[in-house]
Amino acid sequence: RAYQQYIPHAEENDDDSTSSSTSGSENNGSGRARNRTLRRRGSLDVRSVHPRRFLVDIDVIEKALLDQEDSNKDFQITVEDSGPKVLKVPTESSGGFRTFEVRGTYMLSNLLQEMALARDYGMNQVVIDEERLNENPVDRLSRMIRTVFWNGLVRCMDESGIQAICADPKNAKPGASPIIYVPFDDHPAFEYYTKMARDLSQLSIKVVKLPQDITPRYVNSINEKFGVLSLAADVSYDANGGLVYRPLPFVVPGGRFNEQYGWDSYFEALGLLVDGRYQLGKNMIDNFVYEIKHYGKILNANRSYYLTRSQPPFLTDMILKVFEALPANTEDEKARNHEWLRKSFDAAITEYMDVWTSEPRFDRKTGLSCYHTTGIGMPPETESTHFDHIVEPFAKRLGVSVEEYKKMYSSDEINEPELDEFFVHDRAVRESGHDTSYRLERRCANLATIDLNCLLYKYEVDIADTLDEHFGGQFEWTGGREMTAAEWRVRSETRRLSINKYMWNEQKGLYFDYDVSLGEQSVYETVTSLWALWAGCATPAQARRLVEIGCRKFEVSGGLVSGTEESRGKISLQRPNRQWDFPFGWAPHQIMAWYGLYNYGFVDVARRFAYRWLFTITQAFVDFNGCVPEKFDVVNMTHRFDVEYGNVGSDFKKVVREGFGWMNASYQVGLTYLTSHMRRALGTLTPPDVFFRKANWKIDGTPSHSPATTPGPIPVFISEVGTPRYRPQSNALFNALRNLKIRSGHAMPATSDTMYSSSASTSSGGLADADADADADADADVDVDMRVEDPSNPASFLGAQQAGGYDLAASTARKPARKTKKTKK
Repeated sequence: RAYQQYIPHAEENDDDSTSSSTSGSENNGSGRARNRTLRRRGSLDVRSVHPRRFLVDIDVIEKALLDQEDSNKDFQITVEDSGPKVLKVPTESSGGFRTFEVRGTYMLSNLLQEMALARDYGMNQVVIDEERLNENPVDRLSRMIRTVFWNGLVRCMDESGIQAICADPKNAKPGASPIIYVPFDDHPAFEYYTKMARDLSQLSIKVVKLPQDITPRYVNSINEKFGVLSLAADVSYDANGGLVYRPLPFVVPGGRFNEQYGWDSYFEALGLLVDGRYQLGKNMIDNFVYEIKHYGKILNANRSYYLTRSQPPFLTDMILKVFEALPANTEDEKARNHEWLRKSFDAAITEYMDVWTSEPRFDRKTGLSCYHTTGIGMPPETESTHFDHIVEPFAKRLGVSVEEYKKMYSSDEINEPELDEFFVHDRAVRESGHDTSYRLERRCANLATIDLNCLLYKYEVDIADTLDEHFGGQFEWTGGREMTAAEWRVRSETRRLSINKYMWNEQKGLYFDYDVSLGEQSVYETVTSLWALWAGCATPAQARRLVEIGCRKFEVSGGLVSGTEESRGKISLQRPNRQWDFPFGWAPHQIMAWYGLYNYGFVDVARRFAYRWLFTITQAFVDFNGCVPEKFDVVNMTHRFDVEYGNVGSDFKKVVREGFGWMNASYQVGLTYLTSHMRRALGTLTPPDVFFRKANWKIDGTPSHSPATTPGPIPVFISEVGTPRYRPQSNALFNALRNLKIRSGHAMPATSDTMYSSSASTSSGGLADADADADADADADVDVDMRVEDPSNPASFLGAQQAGGYDLAASTARKPARKTKKTKK
């Protein structure tokens, strides 16, 4: 009796319902029930034999829905609203005469979203399938990303798109004319935008040609006149010689970010590739090539005050993933793809040489690189009062107001080295993409971060592999000389040894940032330590230790957290939380970890991390009106929190139209890691720990299931767990030396197995039980002096080593007896 009751239930004779339906009741308008049936309280809806459809008058139903259910008046239907969570909606088969109850937060919020999307198309009435309202949330979110969100994030600097871009308040001072900056030598762009400014005279657009030499002093001088920078276009001429200029569409992060950003674009491209949108990914690479050619680097974003600042470099991997997706069905297509690959890698090499291995970002003593911009003055993109608490002590010392001091400092009337140093580090934090974090605050420009150096190691690996696979091992760089794959392998191995020497902490089992000024490791435990797995620069022993410690330190309920609570320190009013610290989790950290774990064969760990993250996204999507925010508190599994800069993507009305770029990508990419069992569990919102417990899923960092092939841009599974995907090529230092014909009188080893002992994989499917001594011996035997005289020329570096009595080939053969013994083992 406690679970059963007699209730009146209307039985309908048409196709809208069956007599046993329990999801709602219909009446014929008279209010009298035609039948009484026994129904279990709380039972599931019985699906109709025929699909049920609703005939919706948008104005009427939307008003009724919001009046009844939106108790906090935010134009969303969420679990925080206190309405009855049930609404009678007219059915289509009855011509709107009969109604059926739509119940629950999820279905009601979907109804609101569908009406809002229909209104976008100018509709006043719409027929909505019930299956659209109770659609599996995983399928719905993935479909929305594929068909709605990506389109909402596309921008283009043509006549139609420039109006939205110029309307962005970040691109001009209030009341000032929007400005488009064009490179000195891009004459077609200047002609196109000058004509556009005349045609769109109501916008009062100014077109400014940048100087040939863009100096930090010049960039500082236009801080009060900031605007948007031109990007790549398809340029041609018609039969009459008239210019045909077609700017390339690209994807933006979303929210207040309406420009093409640096590392955002890489992760967005991964999601676009999963959804078959390779052309947008290619366009963004072409824009990066344009930026390198005309602005000297991949910019933080295409705005004028970012001209001295870059972002984490992902270009080579982005190029390769898009290249693999390009159609290559004919010889012409293959030839065009090959030429595009050549042009793109030429730009990547230029960026590597001119930006990341040059002053001020390259540290010659360690051979490592740091984030270190060349900008001067205060970053102008911040709120006007953002730095007031920093400037105030200096203003008091001088006896002027904060505003007066800022003007004097910006105009170089004041020379304050201490303040200069603060802004050097502040800009470096912004260049790192991790703005802000106590990990980097007031020291970033002095830190050789593990994430940056893993990315540059991957650059070196990718360039070497691409030169071998597509250009016969040689490449004519437009920078002025021919390059070989062999020298890039030497670069990668040199950096790997530097990473191991300065950043790996065997006792703690993690990689740490290295302070090149103090000559010591940072103590901050960061999840970017796992990027070594993505890059493939960890040895098997290091990888096993890294995964063991990483799971313990960074895995929380909702995914991977940015850093440990201990590293962040105590939070107070005087020391507020930072958005890239504990307890926040970000899509880039999740994706990089998944790829890295899969790369080393930790398939189940990657899937476990992916399930946690996707559950967090799906739960917010279901409970909060389809919300897809910029970031999450992954410890408490919520997007509702107070932190600097807020949470982009959580403030919207009625329906989400964009999501957030890399969050969309993480969902689409993450789904490719899940098994069908995991996807079904995700669709029913089974909490991660409940699912892992019931599925007997191991949580100790070792796989428990046989891996399946995974489609899309995910690395091919390596059967020998713990062996990085790129071992045969990217760490082939011995082959590289052989190709460079460095002779020593000692026989070169036949293989590089002493460097990566991969022959002793465990039978249980865990990480290869490589002998740690072998890893240590390999690194000790190839102890390269990192004091490179000319980082842009590894050939001269090798010659200097030989001239100094150091021979890499001879060094690797110092202990033939030990190495032979290990090989036999």
